[in-house]
Amino acid sequence: MSQGNPVIHISGVKKVYEMGANKVFALRGVDLTVHPGELIAVMGTSGSGKSTLMNILGCLDSPTAGRYILNGEDVSKMPDDDLADVRNKEIGFVFQQFNLLPRLTAAENVALPLIYNGTAKKVRTELALEMLDKVGLADRSHHKPNELSGGQNQRVAIARALVNNPSIILADEPTGNLDSKTSVEIMHIFDKIQADGNTVILVTHEEDIAEYAHRIIRLRDGIIESDHLNEKKAVTV
Repeated sequence: MSQGNPVIHISGVKKVYEMGANKVFALRGVDLTVHPGELIAVMGTSGSGKSTLMNILGCLDSPTAGRYILNGEDVSKMPDDDLADVRNKEIGFVFQQFNLLPRLTAAENVALPLIYNGTAKKVRTELALEMLDKVGLADRSHHKPNELSGGQNQRVAIARALVNNPSIILADEPTGNLDSKTSVEIMHIFDKIQADGNTVILVTHEEDIAEYAHRIIRLRDGIIESDHLNEKKAVTV
């Protein structure tokens, strides 16, 4: 996994929020390198900085200080419009709440990111069906979110995250709204995605979910407290 250039390299990243006269130091100088094909879990208690870190990695926010190199490009100080382009091309998001549009079918939800980059409708449909097949939902492509279970909706969300062939998948508590059995099924999908060569970073507060990752990063008070390889996963993969 350490072959080739990193997908992500951040150095000295700090994030300070000004709350009136007070300053909140969410990140206090974070260094992190992510290589292609890694499956990483980011853990930490509330206020540890993990959500802020994910927002910066996802180009939803910019650091106050430090550098963020994504696929060789410095995105640290990009204007918002440029960051939006980077997000659409380079990053696939999976959220705890699924964030699907209720009036659209599964296939239409998956195809949404392709509309923004001007992909032709025929190609959008083909790619959406291909991604749904990848997550085991090809036979539910015409169903709307309220006709699907929570686990199926999360599969749709994962297919949508994959449809642009992004550099990284960012998953924020992807099993947070699911029961134990369904959570295992979703993590097996992430396992398969990683095995296909995708880079996956997920935030979780659940130790059993983190154990699916090959590398576990723990944050505390805005710094990386530990960053270690998961030896049990390394043996079984």
